Amino acid sequence: MGTDASTPHYFEELVESVSAIDWPEGLDVHPIDAPTGLAPNAVAFAADVTAGPGKHDRGTGRLIFLDDPSEPAGWGGRTRAIIFAQSPIEPLMGGHDELAHVAWSWLTESLTMAGASYEHPAATVTRVVSVGFGELASQGRGSQIEVRASWSPTSSDAKPHADAWARFVLHLAGFEILPEGVSAMGL
Repeated sequence: MGTDASTPHYFEELVESVSAIDWPEGLDVHPIDAPTGLAPNAVAFAADVTAGPGKHDRGTGRLIFLDDPSEPAGWGGRTRAIIFAQSPIEPLMGGHDELAHVAWSWLTESLTMAGASYEHPAATVTRVVSVGFGELASQGRGSQIEVRASWSPTSSDAKPHADAWARFVLHLAGFEILPEGVSAMGL
């Protein structure tokens, strides 16, 4: 279990907890350069969905943990987890207002299932519908959903937050999210 924000090695513990993750099958996760200037400490990851039919352009995500011992007022704590997740969707789904609410519930359910303790959640869910014209007419119509969210983890244990993000990226790309140790039955 992670330690509270007053621990001297808080950020090192956070990085160690997320570095020990066994990422879910079907998701290629790798470290990326963290943004600079937002916090004294940061670590970031990118993910691409590699499972299922149509493996390319199936879904992608980013995860950033920002750590600032001064506890910025807008964060409500020392650490802020920031995510991005994007996936193509069926064009007809792009027009449904309920989709934004469903995506938000998938994220909060993923955090709950992973046992992530957090405060101050915030998010935007964007649906994009595009239609090709002229030289791009052959692309036809397409849709995608994008989720940008953040929350404040309440300890240095980043593992449940990273697990929740990874499962959420897969879920947004159309894969069923099951509790740990439960397998789907094939029909």
